Amino acid sequence: MKIIGLTGGIGSGKSCVLDIFKKIGISTYNADESAKELISSDKKIILSIKQLFGEDIYNKNDLNSKLVSKIVFNDKEKLKSLNSIIHPAVAIDFDNFCSKHRDESYVVKEAAIIFETKTENLFDKIIYVKAPKETRIERVMQRDKLSRDHVLNRIQNQINETSIIDKCDFIIDNINFTELEGKVLEIHDTLINLE
Repeated sequence: MKIIGLTGGIGSGKSCVLDIFKKIGISTYNADESAKELISSDKKIILSIKQLFGEDIYNKNDLNSKLVSKIVFNDKEKLKSLNSIIHPAVAIDFDNFCSKHRDESYVVKEAAIIFETKTENLFDKIIYVKAPKETRIERVMQRDKLSRDHVLNRIQNQINETSIIDKCDFIIDNINFTELEGKVLEIHDTLINLE
């Protein structure tokens, strides 16, 4: 089984691409969704996050993610500490996922920070999804009900696209949604035929 990484900046449309892979029958793993699940169900993770941010960061098992975002996007050390709690747990969860799907040709893992975490060597191929900056800003503002400044702050906290795009095996320009499925099917045909 091959492991395919799917990455791109915030608002680029990674989830749309992942949904198309899922629709054509490929097993997919969304690292962000898995992390959200783990931070509300794993007692050890909940305890560690409470130690980092204080008891009030949770309401029962619901993490106040807006407050966490506000804190970590202004405090690099807290972000680093949070990542050191979540990333190992997601890695174990993904290993379990791979074990369940080991007889398949390939699986796709969507992860926004493949290069930031220096985990690119764990993938057989990497797909990068990109879109114009203004399009990304509009998408995130609508999706997350955030201000333009807040979205720009998030974009600036992400790795510069030009420094990683050459390291990716496939690039998807996600400008026109109607063309997206065809692009994914082309990549699928290549991946199915990989030795």
